[in-house]
Amino acid sequence: MATSSTADVIRIHRHGGPEEMKLESVELAPPGAGQVRLKHTAIGVNFIDVYKRTGLYPSQLPAGLGEEAAGVVEALGEGVTSLKVGDRIVYNGLQGGYASHRNAPAEKMVLIPDYVKDEEAAAVFLKGLTVWMLIFEIRRVQPGETILVWAAAGGVGSILTPWANALGARVIGVVSTPEKAELAKTYGCAETILSSEDVAARVKELTGGRGVPVVYDSVGKASAEASLKSLHPRGWFITFGNASGPVDPVAPLRLSQGGSLVMTRPTLFSFTGTRPELERGAAALWGAMRSGAVKADVRQRFALKDSGEAHRALEGRKTSGATILLP
Repeated sequence: MATSSTADVIRIHRHGGPEEMKLESVELAPPGAGQVRLKHTAIGVNFIDVYKRTGLYPSQLPAGLGEEAAGVVEALGEGVTSLKVGDRIVYNGLQGGYASHRNAPAEKMVLIPDYVKDEEAAAVFLKGLTVWMLIFEIRRVQPGETILVWAAAGGVGSILTPWANALGARVIGVVSTPEKAELAKTYGCAETILSSEDVAARVKELTGGRGVPVVYDSVGKASAEASLKSLHPRGWFITFGNASGPVDPVAPLRLSQGGSLVMTRPTLFSFTGTRPELERGAAALWGAMRSGAVKADVRQRFALKDSGEAHRALEGRKTSGATILLP
């Protein structure tokens, strides 16, 4: 029978900047029915954590932060038979991941394969499932087509680009600096465009004047119009992030005028809401990692207590690849 213990957690008591993130010690009760107690080994840092901290995605306060982590099962609650003590697991979609330990529903846990390290799992699980959703579930990437990826050197871009390459696509990546352009090319971008350029005009140049069939846009407000102008008729505008703020409303007539465009604003948890969906996405991601199509590129590591610095780096566009916290 598990006993209570303490955990170090990052919490906010009001929405705002990184300075609102406080390291606290809390009492952790034994895991309840259907739960497991986890000792985190690596914690993913994602833009959704920033959105929760600022209040763009409101949370009931006080609130923990973090949606994704890898760890080891330390104790089982009543009725848990799918896992055992010592199992290496990863999860996403459970707020409160910025913690040394936590209790969480066993049904949300996914076993980490032997060939994937904990740091790699924490770095890619949420982003990798997001990419699976984008390139398989919403609109499957087709061999031979050219796609446009914003923030191609970032966390999602560093997975989307090589995975799309493995499916036979040509990727044009949008990045913020020449240094990130070079990094994006190592991920597999055939061409890169700086976000300070006329992105739509450059896309048309690179596609013989036609435009692309699909744009993957995690930037949001600042990039939406350029994304729409980069599409050819019947193209897909997939806006899935708010790095520059949420996209302004788009009138249906704007989509008509662009050539019968399709616009969607997906969220991962609509695609992994059931256990079979979660397992299907995880199997696709692990398979892509085993084949080498997807690699975890951890470029920033912060201690849990320095998670505010991790947020400052992320918001300041000073990161590339993946960022993790270490408890």
